[in-house]
Amino acid sequence: MREDIQVILVNGGTGFTARDTTPEALTPLFDRSVDGYGELFRQLSYQTIGTSTIQSRAVAGVANGTLIFAMPGSPKACATAWDGILLAQLDARTRPCNFVAMVLPEQPRCATRSTDETPDHGQGAYS
Repeated sequence: MREDIQVILVNGGTGFTARDTTPEALTPLFDRSVDGYGELFRQLSYQTIGTSTIQSRAVAGVANGTLIFAMPGSPKACATAWDGILLAQLDARTRPCNFVAMVLPEQPRCATRSTDETPDHGQGAYS
């Protein structure tokens, strides 16, 4: 992996058809999986597509210090992933935790209290 690439967003290939092989292609590369990403993605998707979300195999992980997030290819699914998860987790101001420190080590990763500059991103903050 190139050192100047900090995050990779992949869309498509996360369903159950024969051509959906993104999880199989990515997971062997992961040094660590981010299991909560797929779990939260399916929880958020359930609100709009119901039980069809069970067929989503959205995955995420860290490979050689680079964050990789894979999501379904539909525009609505991409918006769900971005608005509901990625926007906050790729923002250093998100508290109590974010992924920015994974790619920019000088940034604190977790905090115990929120600050006035902490964005909510619709998820609330610990105080």
